[in-house]
Amino acid sequence: MRKPEILLTGPFSEADTAALQNDYVVHQPWLQPDPDAYLSEVAPHVRAIATTGTLGASLDLMQRLPALELVATFGVGVDAIDLDYARSRRIGVTNTPDVLTDDVADLAIGLLLAVSRKIALGDRWVRDGRWPKAPMPLTTSLAGKTLGILGLGRIGRAIASRAQAFGMDILYTARSPRADVAYGFRPTAKDLAHDCDSLVVSAAGGAATRGVVDRSVLRALGPRGFVVNIARGSLIDEPALIAALTAGEIAGAGLDVFWDEPDINPAFARFENVVLQPHAGSGTRETRAAIGRLMRANLAAYFAGEPLITPVI
Repeated sequence: MRKPEILLTGPFSEADTAALQNDYVVHQPWLQPDPDAYLSEVAPHVRAIATTGTLGASLDLMQRLPALELVATFGVGVDAIDLDYARSRRIGVTNTPDVLTDDVADLAIGLLLAVSRKIALGDRWVRDGRWPKAPMPLTTSLAGKTLGILGLGRIGRAIASRAQAFGMDILYTARSPRADVAYGFRPTAKDLAHDCDSLVVSAAGGAATRGVVDRSVLRALGPRGFVVNIARGSLIDEPALIAALTAGEIAGAGLDVFWDEPDINPAFARFENVVLQPHAGSGTRETRAAIGRLMRANLAAYFAGEPLITPVI
């Protein structure tokens, strides 16, 4: 029996690639001398796409694949997939929720600690020999402060529980109040920022949340407030963030995601009160292995005629 043919949108780990090649005919156009011509050649036979949350599956790509039946995503975010088109053709879409929740929440708290306690600056202060010459500036405690969480999904809730262990109070905003939590609700991002000391962005990406953290939200957060983003770069208006940092309108930022990653705006590197990460929220060996297993399990379930394990549509 011929193996189903699938298309990878970019490199996966050696272990994931080997496992996929064991079960499927795997097409990797970027390895070919003429990727576009290669894609045109194999397109009629491709039944599934294996992609990442960042690379997604564009309208143009899916339109070129007449036999496409499934898009299996390595990651939670599906904002880079044209879901409307997928629905119109009844193409299934899966992602990998839950398995990365804890690691992303850990990094959110790590970034909040790093920027509020100036951990990266402290490291540079010692390495650069500044310690014998002058004491490092004082930092900000988290205990007793209020953390605002923009988006109270799985990751937002995990961040909240960790923040409570630091003695923080929790406020949140979402599309509607959650009846199953006791945290305070605020109806807008600006209201939330006004009433909290630090703001963590953990909402889903997409058109509905693009630029939701704008200059007015940052000004509401204020000159002693910190912002952390472990969701999608699109949720923060980057020029507004750079302007706010330049003007001292916020105290600092911890950023794992950006507009044009990995080619981020070089202005961010100028600020000593900004801590940067290379979209590494799920970047542990354990979680990346679990994400790969779940992505492959969705593919296997589909081709076995079984229900998808974690369907988006």
